[in-house]
Amino acid sequence: MAAAATCHSPARFTVSCSSTSAAAPGRPLRVAVVGGGPAGASAAEALASAGAQAFLLERNPSGAKPCGGAIPLCMLDEFAIPRDLIDRRVTRMRILSPSNLVADFSRALPPGAHIPMLRREVLDSFLRTRAADAGAQLVPGLVTSLSLPAGPTDPYLVHYISSESGQGQGRGVLEVDAVVGADGANSRVAREVGAGDYTTAIAFQERVRLPDAGMGYYDDLAEMYVGGDVSPDFYGWVFPKCDHVAVGTGTVCAKPEIKRFQAGIRARAGPKIAGGRVIKVEAHPIPEHPRPRRVVGRVALVGDAAGYVTRCSGEGIYFAAKSGRMCGQAMAEEWARTGGVTEAGLRRGYLRRWDDEFLLMFRFLDLLQQVFYAGNAGREALVEMCADEYVQRRTFESYLYKRMVAGEPWGDLKLLWRTVASMVRCGVIGREVDRLRRVELQARELRV
Repeated sequence: MAAAATCHSPARFTVSCSSTSAAAPGRPLRVAVVGGGPAGASAAEALASAGAQAFLLERNPSGAKPCGGAIPLCMLDEFAIPRDLIDRRVTRMRILSPSNLVADFSRALPPGAHIPMLRREVLDSFLRTRAADAGAQLVPGLVTSLSLPAGPTDPYLVHYISSESGQGQGRGVLEVDAVVGADGANSRVAREVGAGDYTTAIAFQERVRLPDAGMGYYDDLAEMYVGGDVSPDFYGWVFPKCDHVAVGTGTVCAKPEIKRFQAGIRARAGPKIAGGRVIKVEAHPIPEHPRPRRVVGRVALVGDAAGYVTRCSGEGIYFAAKSGRMCGQAMAEEWARTGGVTEAGLRRGYLRRWDDEFLLMFRFLDLLQQVFYAGNAGREALVEMCADEYVQRRTFESYLYKRMVAGEPWGDLKLLWRTVASMVRCGVIGREVDRLRRVELQARELRV
């Protein structure tokens, strides 16, 4: 399928920012949304569309998080993403094992389906602009602290340093009824309200502009590489963009060695990216699991700040936008119904809805990561399984449309048998048995 022909530059727009006034009867809900990525922009849009006064604080509106940039097909319609924002429409996906066994993950792709690839600076700018068009006020600035309310109806004070050029520079304070923390893995909002720590991985990515022949090779092809040489607990990728490819990797357990793993993915891709010129280098933390507390008082965390990145696949864009929209809608609905926002209301209207829809998916992918990413033997088994058409069909049905799909009993039984066979051949079960025997022996020696 042909790629989109046009490269898009992020839109730039400026709005004024000032502190809100004291509460007045019948006034709208006031919310500070900290972070202008997909999570924050979607929350601000949902709030503004419902009549709330939404302040969208983003310290670097022209920046972008390092990201593979793949989104599920359902996101285009669900979030009304214009088709001309898409850089590439991937119809071929290959997964390469540590021994370079290749699984072509394309045979079961439904007719007309594809995996949209885009750049975060393009998507993020579009979503922020749309939030502003809905009535949200963009505040270019860095949040420095959060003053917590003394009582259940007192306001939060959001302190920030404006990054807007001209007369708007300086320190400011926003007085709001509630706060949405959409400020990433190192969320200041989460720290200010004591939401707890969580494990983060580091993602490292180079944008590489290839010669015409190389770009032609990756026209509608994305590659994923697994192996201890590219990541001890994740994978490396080569994803096509408008006029370059994104070459990257990630790890949670060996962050200081990330450049060595980046060299590994470059070596594995080898001649396919030969002659390429690095035009940008990016690195950023990403969460490994949800935070201990995602709602504290009238503060709710969404996107990476809440920990909504799936293990095994590392996907987070759709879940960021979805959680932001859910949270914004929950705040607006409770305000319209009761004239206030409460922790209990956010837990019911936001967290419960989120967990009901996505918790099972996150747990399933976490299990896959634990089973198949523990060593090269498991990764070999994973790639061998991915060559199976039934596995591909189930995967695409779940990924493209973001729902856990019920399997076919006979198909699932055969899949279970093939999984066990692959794991036995690759030594996963054998090594686990040896580990358990060593643990048992150590326990006996301690008893003696």
